[in-house]
Amino acid sequence: MQAVRDATDWLGLTGARVLVVGAGGIGVECIRGYLAVGASVMVVDRDAAALAALNADPDFSGRIHTHHADLTDAGSGTDVVAAAIEALGGLDVALHCVGINDRRPVLDFTEDEWDRVIEVNLTTAFKVAQAAGRHMVSAGYGRIVILSSVSGLLAHKLHAPYAASKGGINQMARVMAAEWASSGVTVNTLAPGYIETNLTSAYLGKPGVRDNLVSLVPAGRLGIPEDVVGPALFLSSRQAAFVTGHVLYIDGGRTLV
Repeated sequence: MQAVRDATDWLGLTGARVLVVGAGGIGVECIRGYLAVGASVMVVDRDAAALAALNADPDFSGRIHTHHADLTDAGSGTDVVAAAIEALGGLDVALHCVGINDRRPVLDFTEDEWDRVIEVNLTTAFKVAQAAGRHMVSAGYGRIVILSSVSGLLAHKLHAPYAASKGGINQMARVMAAEWASSGVTVNTLAPGYIETNLTSAYLGKPGVRDNLVSLVPAGRLGIPEDVVGPALFLSSRQAAFVTGHVLYIDGGRTLV
C-alpha cells in the first residue's frame, strides 16, 4: 500500500482534473487508472448506454462525472471542455481516445465514407485538443494526450482512412506541442499496436488474422487495454513536464520489425 501511495505522489495526479473522451475499452481502463491515483474525472461519449453502464458499475458509480455529447457536432469541443471545467472546477488533463475503423481497399471508399473516419478520429481530436489547449495555455499548465496507432506509421493494407487519421493526429499533436510548450502545456500521442477491444474483435476473429498479427509482435502477444494505462498516466503527470510532441508506441515491439 505504501508503494501505491508513493507512486501516486510521484505522478502528481492526486486531485488532477481529467477529461476523458471515449467510454470504450481503453478509455474505461484509463479512467480506472486516473481514479486509482486520486484524480477527478469527467467522461464524455456520444453513446448514452455506455455512460449509463459506467454509472451503474460499482467501480465508477459516484466517482465520476459523465457528459453525453456527439463531438461531430459543430462547437462540441468547446462545449465539452466548458462542461468539464464546470464539473471539475478546472482542467489539467485531457485524454482523447475515440476512434473508428473501416477495413476496405482504397478503391472501395466513397468520399462520405472517407470523411466519416477522418471526422470521428481526427477532427474530434482537434476540437477537444484545441478547446482544452485554449484553457490550459491561459492557465499556464496542462497535459493533452491523444490516442493514435501504429497505423500512423505503418502502411497496413485496408486501413487507408484510419491510417491517414492517425498520421494526422501525430502531426497535429506535434504542431500543438511546438506552439504551446512555452506555456507549460504538453501534447503527446499514444500509439498502440493491435489491442483487444470492441474495435478490433471482429477483425481478430477472422480465420488466421490473430495468429498472423501475433507473429509480427516480438513480445509474442497482442495488447490489452491495461497496457495503455501506465503510459497514459505518465504522459498526464507532472513527471512528463519535459516530454512533448512525442509519439509513444505501445506495441510489444511491432514497429521494430
